[in-house]
Order: sequence, then structure tokens, then C-alpha cells
Amino acid sequence: MQGAITFDIFTYAKELMSAGFTEKQAEVQVKTLARIIDERLATKQDILALKRDMKELEASLKRDMKEMEVSLKHDMKEMDTSLRKEMGEIRRDMKEMELRLKHDLTIRLGVMMAAGITIVAALGKLL
Repeated sequence: MQGAITFDIFTYAKELMSAGFTEKQAEVQVKTLARIIDERLATKQDILALKRDMKELEASLKRDMKEMEVSLKHDMKEMDTSLRKEMGEIRRDMKEMELRLKHDLTIRLGVMMAAGITIVAALGKLL
């Protein structure tokens, strides 16, 4: 603790003895109470110091949260840009695949039609 709590141990001991405590009992009681006051009770200065520390911690946390927010926004923007680029590449790749498939199917259909016409012509000559 920063500031000591004033406690008149002499007056307290006299009051205990006038109430029937022996000198030894009063001495033990005064020492115990003085130790409790010294170790367990907070002074106004302790409370003010704690409030100050809490305000400093709060300000520090707010700064940290703001920095994190800015960083997250930046990261999200980068991710959005990257995803849009990748989506464009995927669309382009899919369009290329579609064109190749159309080309392949057109060729296959043409070959099948030519084969069909050849078969029909051959059958026509045989019959």
C-alpha cells in the first residue's frame, strides 16, 4: 500500500483493557488488527492509483483494438482483391474449357455425320 492508515493503537489498547481484556489480550488484539489493516485495507491513494492504472490500461487496449481494426480492414481489402483476381482467372479458364469442348464436340459431330453419310451411301450402293 502507498499510504498508511492511521490507527491509534494506544487508545484502542486502553479501551480493550477498560472493557475487561488483560494487557496481553489487548496487545495481541492490537497487533492482529494493525496487521490486518496494514495488509488488507486499501487507502484512498491505493484506490486512486488503481483507477489511474485502469484508465491507462483502457487507453492502451483501445489503441491496440484500433490498430487491430485497421490491420484487419487492410488484410480484408487485400484478400478481396486477391479473390476477385482469382475468380477472374477461373472464369477465363472455364471459358477456354467451354470453347475447347464446343470445338471438340463440333469436330466429333462432323465426323459422326460424315461417317453416317458414308454408311448410308454404301448401303445405297449395295441395295
